[in-house]
Amino acid sequence: MLNEIQKEAQVRMEKSIEAFQTHISKVRTGRASPSLLDGIMVEYYGSPTPLRQLANVVAEDARTLAITVFDKSLTPVIEKAILTSDLGLNPASAGTVIRVPLPPLTEERRRDLTKIVRNEAEQGRVSIRNIRRDANDQIKALLKDKEISEDDERKSQDLIQKVTDAAIKKLDAALADKEKELMEF
Repeated sequence: MLNEIQKEAQVRMEKSIEAFQTHISKVRTGRASPSLLDGIMVEYYGSPTPLRQLANVVAEDARTLAITVFDKSLTPVIEKAILTSDLGLNPASAGTVIRVPLPPLTEERRRDLTKIVRNEAEQGRVSIRNIRRDANDQIKALLKDKEISEDDERKSQDLIQKVTDAAIKKLDAALADKEKELMEF
């Protein structure tokens, strides 16, 4: 029972870290990355469809994304979807290929993005702490029902704390990497 609680907490913490990493990967650093356009939805036959399903997105060079559209008639629709997104990008089309140049980041914008990433990291830490609290509550409930001893409770809470510390350390490492990436010129 205690092992199940610990494993569940560990899995949930890993998912929190993955969610954080996925979210910060979308924060633009000045380098062209195809994942930058992952959140863009395009109106396709009346339903919103992810851009990845309608076109091939590749990094042409360090500052340009190239989007090869599968259906030529969608080119203007995809251009409009990129323009109206909150990414601040200006696509230019040449036949079936849409090129998206990434403007260089200013120092002020880099600082703003760093603040955003730090805020996301804090939300990730809060999520991890909430998972720890839930696991500890489950352990206390087992103690209250006299299913485990006080020694087992103490050991389990220590293990949960170690898992929590490791998860937060991993999250902080991802944050440090992203901050370093953002501040590079």
